[in-house]
Amino acid sequence: MDLSRALAGAVPKPFWLDDPGRPEALPALADDVRCDLAVVGGGYSGLWTALLAKERDPGRDVVLLEASRIGWAASGRNGGFCAASLTHGLPNGIDRFPRELRTLNRLGAQNLDAIEATLHKYGIDCAWERTGEMNVATAEWQAAKLREYAEIAARYGEHVEYLDADAVRAQINSPTYVAATWDREGCAIVNPAKLAWGLRDACLSLGVRIHEHTPISALTKTPNGPTLTLHTKHDKRITADHVALATNAFPALLKRVRPYVIPVYDYVLTTEPLSAAQLAETGWHARQGVGDSANQFHYYRLTADNRILWGGYDAIYHYGNRIASDLDQRPATFARLAEHFFRTFPHLEGLKFTHTWGGVIDTCTRFCAFFGTAHSGRVAYAAGYTGLGVGATRFGANVMLDLLTGRPTDLTELQLVRTRPLPFPPEPVRSLGVNLTRRSLDQADRDNGRRNLWLRTLDRFGLGFDS
Repeated sequence: MDLSRALAGAVPKPFWLDDPGRPEALPALADDVRCDLAVVGGGYSGLWTALLAKERDPGRDVVLLEASRIGWAASGRNGGFCAASLTHGLPNGIDRFPRELRTLNRLGAQNLDAIEATLHKYGIDCAWERTGEMNVATAEWQAAKLREYAEIAARYGEHVEYLDADAVRAQINSPTYVAATWDREGCAIVNPAKLAWGLRDACLSLGVRIHEHTPISALTKTPNGPTLTLHTKHDKRITADHVALATNAFPALLKRVRPYVIPVYDYVLTTEPLSAAQLAETGWHARQGVGDSANQFHYYRLTADNRILWGGYDAIYHYGNRIASDLDQRPATFARLAEHFFRTFPHLEGLKFTHTWGGVIDTCTRFCAFFGTAHSGRVAYAAGYTGLGVGATRFGANVMLDLLTGRPTDLTELQLVRTRPLPFPPEPVRSLGVNLTRRSLDQADRDNGRRNLWLRTLDRFGLGFDS
């Protein structure tokens, strides 16, 4: 198969952001300002924090500051899976928070329902489809794990259906599938950029002051006062009683947070729209999101105009936490993804890809968000969502707002909130460890899921990754 032909002419930018309906940029901060709450970051985490802060107290003066454009980074270029899970899936939750996992699952389900209610409340049109998600097995060892997962899920309040090969292929036609689980309630698919833009408009409607193209360079205590000062790279100042930091994979303004987060590059393709005949042959009538069950996994879904978005597999870390725009395109990964796509859907040979892109997501050693405060409780932060931030950031925003009150709440008393992951080691150990783990996961996928000594050691110390 000529993969170069399938990729020829693809636009090197996120499909979601290649939209003539993208709103015009809001003005950068032109003068020093004073506010009650300053939010740093214009992705989902920051937008939800600003919106919920105004809903809690309409009189609160909230300013949101974004270094580039609203939703330009992970929030505007992700796969659009809005999952209920707050723990990056049930297995990770069982490993790390077994005693409160039923509570976390209940809170996650409530959070997903609240996101849907917010869309209706503010009239946000983001192609929301409550389709659920299937995890598919493409090898017998994966099928065995899915069967076990389906049996365990009910104990923690999850409703998961196990599908054998015939049942899953009746849903989506791929010769590679041997089994699947289907969570019909715990995930929606969305247009992620339109979700970010809709939250932006909702914030503006409530009086949030938003400034784009306003990068923040430092956070300091205000001299002779209880307030905080944010300094922009253009020598403007924002004085605030409280600050919420929502900067995802980008270097945190608090140095103490930086060892806990690394940026990992994720890559995605989208196809041209499927014809009616191609869609009929593929099936996919329920339009559910899909992820496979390998350690190095793919995620994929249909867009509103019946393209297939296909991403994942390679997760690339660059030495020294490097983030650069030239890393957003990686031809070797795009070719690998295209090869895997046509292996999964051989009947779609001849289909072309229209967009290729990549970018960083944040991850931490426990693979789900962590939280904290600084400056005597006047600063709150949330980070480490590891790709599941489309839904979990709303929960994280409520955690940050609760932390800023300085009073214990049901959320702040959770083990999930009170504990932190282990920090990553400094370079060069960090890079060596990350890349050794990635190679070991690839080896396990090729060896019927058997984990080598390195992965077993990580498991023993609570650092293992199980997708």
